Amino acid sequence: MINFDVVILGSGLAGLASALKLAPHRKVAIVTKKNMLDGASNWAQGGIAAVVDAFDTHKSHVNDTILAGAHLSDPEVTQLVVEKGADAIAWLINQGVNFTKDTNASSGLHLTMEGGHSFRRIIHADDATGHAVQTTLEERVRTHPNITVLENHVGIDLITKIDTDTNHAVCCGIYVLNSIQDSVVAIQAPAVILATGGAGKSYLYTTNPDTSTGDGIAIGWRAGCSVSNMEFIQFHPTCLYHPEAKSFLISEALRGEGGMLLLPNGHRFMPDYDPRAELAPRDIVARSIDAEMKKHGVDCVYLDISHRGLEFIKTHFPNIYKRCLELGIDASIEPIPVVPAAHYTCGGLNTSLNGLTDIDGLYAVGETAHTGLHGANRLASNSLLECLVFSEQTVNHILSSTQNCLEPIKEWDESRVTDSDEEVIIAHNWDELRRFMWNYVGIVRTTKRLERAEHRLKLLEEEIRDYYSNFKVTRDLLELRNLVEVSHLIVRCALQRKESRGLHFSTDYPDLGMTASNTTCHPKA
Repeated sequence: MINFDVVILGSGLAGLASALKLAPHRKVAIVTKKNMLDGASNWAQGGIAAVVDAFDTHKSHVNDTILAGAHLSDPEVTQLVVEKGADAIAWLINQGVNFTKDTNASSGLHLTMEGGHSFRRIIHADDATGHAVQTTLEERVRTHPNITVLENHVGIDLITKIDTDTNHAVCCGIYVLNSIQDSVVAIQAPAVILATGGAGKSYLYTTNPDTSTGDGIAIGWRAGCSVSNMEFIQFHPTCLYHPEAKSFLISEALRGEGGMLLLPNGHRFMPDYDPRAELAPRDIVARSIDAEMKKHGVDCVYLDISHRGLEFIKTHFPNIYKRCLELGIDASIEPIPVVPAAHYTCGGLNTSLNGLTDIDGLYAVGETAHTGLHGANRLASNSLLECLVFSEQTVNHILSSTQNCLEPIKEWDESRVTDSDEEVIIAHNWDELRRFMWNYVGIVRTTKRLERAEHRLKLLEEEIRDYYSNFKVTRDLLELRNLVEVSHLIVRCALQRKESRGLHFSTDYPDLGMTASNTTCHPKA
């Protein structure tokens, strides 16, 4: 058993930013199940949305966010995040992040345009913003004396107690699996931040890394946290379609700079669906692509940026150009084959403006949390902004709170379990899960498909519960356990929504409802 003031589960932008802001005042541990740069934040291409240009306004960014979110975004949360955007960018620059410059701009920063935005407000570092941010912060984290990094450690379950005075659950720490030594460690801490990202690996096709298995959401749910809006899974319209390209995203910024979506016959189809064409919000573009693929029986559509010329493409999208060229696609002379893929989890653990969940001492930040910002569909490049703003909100609350769980915790007990001799079951169940989630709970849904998915999920949960009770935990088992629970939450929320709104489209309820409301699942008794 080891002790820290704060334990952060996850090493994406939300986790690293929280750690660096806490470290001058608290002893912090970052627990990450692989290496620090293996999360989704490192893969982010487009950038960070913030009002830094003299011609832009907070009101415009707020309106764009609420419109993209199909009027389900929380106005108070949206206002807070937007107003703190410029400070968040300034903090990153102060940390040493080298954003792409434009000496002619009032901000001194080069700004790009993305779908759903009324102005150019996307601050970026070429087409690899996430990598630039993460590598800069990682270097600072690794050299800070108050931060301990536990790589190859996987979260299992939270350690909680009931406060007898308030009859309220309090977080005391977390059990984690050291996947290298195959041993479980009990970590005591009066504050835990869940920042593990989303659950893209619930689906067969995703832009997310292999680490995106919904760990924080499932861990919080099992501990007693409520979740909301899990049905809103954002499918990014343009994932590279190639047998050798695993989860490679083609940034929305290509469409912002004039990229056009074409059928194999060269027809530009987006103007047929929305007057904003390729710059419509992601839910509209993804559904349009899905409809065209089904209508014409094609495996993909094409994104054409070749008319901008070789020099422009190599300057603005060097990494995308290089990766496509490695696969035999020259984006300067031919279109890029693309398909929609699961990209972002808009729902999550319910949190306050301070990042606090339903459990005292337990916080959720980033894609793990449902803050109310994204509504029914996340506006492009708002995700990293949310990570930065809510890491600040969370840290401020932790620093101003008293530590209320200091009694000793129990060590992990595995005296009644054995090593598994049937681990192939895990691989089979994972493959089955991802396939039926893609087929039954994808871009277009029906009640019948959702009910089929729910039936199979209940059976999987029973199988995994039995497996978990009898065998020692492994990383694969923990990830599958979390994915099945989060997938069930996605389906349960989807069955609650009797309308089509944002990222949730049901052919049984194709119209928008009269009132905008959240779907919520409360923890089991």
